[in-house]
Amino acid sequence: MSDEKPDHKPKLLVKNSRKAAKYRGPECLNCKHPLTLSDVYCSYCGQLNTTKNLSLKDFFGEFLGSVFTYDSRLRYTIRDLLFSPGVITRNYVNGQRLRYANPFRFFLSVSIIYFILQGLISTFATANDNVFNSDTADGKDISFDSTGAAIQAFGEDVDSITQKAQEKIDVAQAASLAEKYGYLNQKELDSIIQSSAAKSKALFTKKEKDTVQTYKLISEASLSTSSPPERLAKRGKLYYDFYKTTKIKNASIALDSLKHDNTKFNRWVYERNEMYERIAENPTDFLTYLLGKTPFFVFFFTPIYAIFFWLIYSKKKHTYMEHMVFIFHIFSFIFLAMMISLIPDTIIGQEIFGSVLLFGLIGPFYFYKALRNFYKEKRLLTIIKFIFLNIVFLVSTTISGVLFFLVTAAMY
Repeated sequence: MSDEKPDHKPKLLVKNSRKAAKYRGPECLNCKHPLTLSDVYCSYCGQLNTTKNLSLKDFFGEFLGSVFTYDSRLRYTIRDLLFSPGVITRNYVNGQRLRYANPFRFFLSVSIIYFILQGLISTFATANDNVFNSDTADGKDISFDSTGAAIQAFGEDVDSITQKAQEKIDVAQAASLAEKYGYLNQKELDSIIQSSAAKSKALFTKKEKDTVQTYKLISEASLSTSSPPERLAKRGKLYYDFYKTTKIKNASIALDSLKHDNTKFNRWVYERNEMYERIAENPTDFLTYLLGKTPFFVFFFTPIYAIFFWLIYSKKKHTYMEHMVFIFHIFSFIFLAMMISLIPDTIIGQEIFGSVLLFGLIGPFYFYKALRNFYKEKRLLTIIKFIFLNIVFLVSTTISGVLFFLVTAAMY
């Protein structure tokens, strides 16, 4: 018999290990499933079979173990998703599911992380623009024409703009004016400054038209004679005109003034006017809000798109859910590619890298290769279906996108 000792002590025999045999029980503490003393894990729920009290060392040991386990699945998922189009879906469908992250959860995670990173980069980029903008006064963006008059200002009243226009005319500008017009005495120079300020004030005084916003009253009885789409359009226009004319924001008061039924639907239609006003005043905020909902739009759009895969690949006998897994892997690749493009595009200052990556050669080629690798059909047939699915994608996303925009705007 050999006298050599084993290189290492088996982990299950470590004296204080939670996996040690002395801590195993006859049943799972989580689901109460019957166990034997040889069961390290519960065969029903997967929990570790141990009766040992949880210590600080055990807690952080299990935490680190779960992190590295997830990291392994994440590593394989990202690697195969980027460099093996369609193969990851084939492996996942064929049963290798412990190797990869859940495709639905992974898609939501990577898409949400992308929008968070994009928002952070946009925030820092905007902050840097404000810091290094030499024509900024009190945090407000002010630019001036050659005579020193303000030609653009945000968030300033007319008097403040006029004052800034006068303050902006410094000695160098006065010398330039003197050189342009010949010798100028102080009185003449003051006259030019005042004229410049007057022009800037006239430029930013947005006088409303002499005509006042009006509305044409339409009764409920008259509206009821129209078809549902026409009735909704007329009601929306009436409420919009009434809102702009009277500035009444309370829907109940407005409906009472119009002699319209004070129903929940009518109140909702009238309250959309305030939403339209908020979007018009600050479209950037609405766009940010809309983009934040994009992962959920794609998530709910995928089942619709999967129907076409299920129809044209019906002979392959893939289940409907397997087609959905394939589509989620495609969308996950798109968000991963956009995430990778964020850094070079931010450095360049333009979205060149992302556009080339997704809409140039790589994006279409990736989709084609994924179809070939997963569905295993001939090149010509795959190309025909590739073209068809792209057309379907463009049409369906356009229709779904419009509906998504309307729903999002209605909830804004």
